[in-house]
Amino acid sequence: MPSLFLTAEWKKLLMANYPVEASALRPLVPARTELDVWAGETYVSLVGFQFRDVRVRGMRIPFHTFFPEVNLRFYVRFKDEGLWKRGVVFVREIVPLPAVTVIANTLFRERYVTLPMRYHDSRNANCRLEIGYSWKYRGRWMGLSADAAPEPIPLRAGSQEEFITEHFWGYAGNAVRTGEYQVAHPRWDIYSVERYTVDCDFGGLYGAAFADLRGREPQSVFLAEGSAVEVYTKRRL
Repeated sequence: MPSLFLTAEWKKLLMANYPVEASALRPLVPARTELDVWAGETYVSLVGFQFRDVRVRGMRIPFHTFFPEVNLRFYVRFKDEGLWKRGVVFVREIVPLPAVTVIANTLFRERYVTLPMRYHDSRNANCRLEIGYSWKYRGRWMGLSADAAPEPIPLRAGSQEEFITEHFWGYAGNAVRTGEYQVAHPRWDIYSVERYTVDCDFGGLYGAAFADLRGREPQSVFLAEGSAVEVYTKRRL
């Protein structure tokens, strides 16, 4: 049985969402899973968020308890004993700490990379949230930022926001084998976003299949409040 591996808080998850052709994602779909869709379309999301109070096996690791992450992810599902599990696959994850990269890539077979990063989380004079995540790639700072409503609202059933946020499994692998791990958290409230900026070298960071996202407007951008999360050890499907 999988055991509890990591606890933390994931806070202020800023998500920019793009519909993409399924053909761009199929080479990355792990064995035994299939692409998950919303309103007939497949999506990738560029996500920035804060890891807070990180504990591995219940222990805090000095200088590794609070840091930002930015990732590009897409959505899959896996049928387990007749029931669908909805999960995510990460194309690549950016963190500023080399040890996090080593642990995630070794134990979870993820695709982490270490880059200089910074973030801001504040309120302006109108009490609106100003959230931003930046990373330095090929000598230039890039980022994802937004101005969001001052108060969150509950997720609406059947909404795109619900589809994007409520995938509670992680899958990593290839066309032959797949690892699965559970990410448990409560339902997240969300903030509406009025203004945003996306500056990302999608092709350089994530591959030629995603190069055309650079300069494209996302279909939606929203901010999730986040919560405490529990990540369990991986099992092989």
